[in-house]
Amino acid sequence: MPAITLPDGSIKNYDNPVSIYEVAADIGPGLASATIAGEVDGKLCDACDLIERDGTLRIITNKDEEGVDVIRHSCAHLIGHAVKQLFPEANMVIGPVIENGFYYDIAVEKPFNSDDLQVIEDRMRSLIKQKYDVVKKMTPRDEVIAEFENRGEQYKLKLIEDMPEEEAMGLYYHQEYLDMCRGPHVPNTSFLENFKLTKVSGAYWRGDSRNEMLQRIYGTAWASKKELNVYLKQLEEAEKRDHRKLGRELDLFHFSEEAPGSIFWHPKGWTLFRKLLDYMRERQDRADYVEVNTPDVMDRSLWETSGHWFNYRENMFSTQTEDERIFALKPMNCPGSVSMYAQGLKSYRDLPLRMAEFGKVHRYEPSGALHGLMRVRHFTQDDAHIYCTEDQMAQECIEVVAFVLDIYKDFGFENVKIKLSTRPDNRIGTDEIWDKLEGALSNALDVMGLDYELFPGEGAFYGPKLEFVLRDAIGRDWQCGTLQVDMNLPERFDISYVDENGDRGARPVMLHRAILGSFERFIGILIEQYAGAMPTWLAPVQVVILNISQNQSTYCEKIEETLKNKGFRVAIDLRNEKIGFKIREHTLQKIPYLLVVGDREVESGTVAVRKHDGEDLGVITFDDFCKHLSQDVSCFGRSENSPDTNL
Repeated sequence: MPAITLPDGSIKNYDNPVSIYEVAADIGPGLASATIAGEVDGKLCDACDLIERDGTLRIITNKDEEGVDVIRHSCAHLIGHAVKQLFPEANMVIGPVIENGFYYDIAVEKPFNSDDLQVIEDRMRSLIKQKYDVVKKMTPRDEVIAEFENRGEQYKLKLIEDMPEEEAMGLYYHQEYLDMCRGPHVPNTSFLENFKLTKVSGAYWRGDSRNEMLQRIYGTAWASKKELNVYLKQLEEAEKRDHRKLGRELDLFHFSEEAPGSIFWHPKGWTLFRKLLDYMRERQDRADYVEVNTPDVMDRSLWETSGHWFNYRENMFSTQTEDERIFALKPMNCPGSVSMYAQGLKSYRDLPLRMAEFGKVHRYEPSGALHGLMRVRHFTQDDAHIYCTEDQMAQECIEVVAFVLDIYKDFGFENVKIKLSTRPDNRIGTDEIWDKLEGALSNALDVMGLDYELFPGEGAFYGPKLEFVLRDAIGRDWQCGTLQVDMNLPERFDISYVDENGDRGARPVMLHRAILGSFERFIGILIEQYAGAMPTWLAPVQVVILNISQNQSTYCEKIEETLKNKGFRVAIDLRNEKIGFKIREHTLQKIPYLLVVGDREVESGTVAVRKHDGEDLGVITFDDFCKHLSQDVSCFGRSENSPDTNL
């Protein structure tokens, strides 16, 4: 009979098989009432599942991350219960857990609207109040099929067809409602109080645009009311900061069905893009990178050599010419960079060679995955590939990490998490090589005294990697920069250098490095980080000049000319409109500085300075404003260098 070892090392012995809930009750009534599920020998199980042999047990409550995931998954099933009561003709599809929440895909003739969403949520809450038990039954396959045939659940039957190896399946009963799942689920609906349905959207069956459109209901659920409210507040703030909404309001860019997943940059948006590019180009020049540019379209043979044709083909755009040659739009810059390195003989004296490229890459993303600037089909990467000797590898890793973190500071990102992903089971290269590569990355972080999170087995098949995760102003995480060490592509492309002993076959190490990652995505992140109010150095328009009456037009035009000659980005508004109207309009455009000019300012050679956030800097000389503006631009986003506003 089972001897069950608990996390504290204590052992409980039982004469008969015992459920997880019964073990919890044996420990104490408080734990029993809090029990959501259990982890038996590392596997999550329902609270009702029996433990029949010796093993380890961890009781799962809402204080555990796994417990919150179970709550979210059960909330998805609760959507099904509510929807089937309200819309009996609906067919239920799938309801998985996602980050911070859950969704359920549903087949209905008429799309759901916001009113339907509220009705469904209200019904879910009434079901929760009943505090009914969720009952699990492992059921033979043929009985499961018969059950869903009787209920007319066609999509459930299709899912069963996809699992021919399953002889029995878990059926979860929510009173009269039935769903199929691997589980686990909460034992009672009383655990599901802290939830909220957030939105409804369309979603294709199996994510394929050729299939029928389903309705996807999204929701979130948390362990406590407080956590739920914090998250809902974050969602509210995120909605205000949505880069797609702000992109329209600030006239930065637009999208069109004529070019799905591609961006139409408007003048102000393209100015922002160019300034970001100029900044990265200048930083890389100072760090001794050389900039190159490789073709967008290259022969299939190149992608076969790199391995992309066999491992990434479904994400590549390709075309065939009249002479039957097959070309592909590049999804990555790496093979082109290696081809560039291979031109001409390289010596150890040429290394490290830091080769940067602002390359446009093209990847086929499913239409359902496209999301504003964050997920597109063509984008610009700030790629760099560093070719070095094995002896140089460790120091190059240190310099790259320092470089990445310093650049993030200029954008106001100081809270950066670093992830180290190590060798996967499916990999190439010897353990000796992997030891070197992983050691170079971990050593760089250790030498610099940086904390990092280890992800064993999550590296690429050709090498380990670092990922840099930024936390924005409202607490969301964004994975942007990467650093990978690679001895695979140099081998596949047979590139070499002449070492100190004259050996022409010495193999370089290749470091893959991106800082911003995708320019387009990073701009989307910045728009949301700053809520559209870009720091002065990045703002498409830095200053707008506003006259109170036509008497000041000539003076305003002189100010405009002077500022432009100094390299600032300036707009002027001489319309015959009330000054309050003009201030309000340009404040909404989030232009950093508004210069208001009346007769008094003309006479004294001054300007009245307002900031986009409403801060009034008062009336100052035009020369003093120029000095202030220069300082503001030069400090980037670093708060310690911010200009003095007490002018």
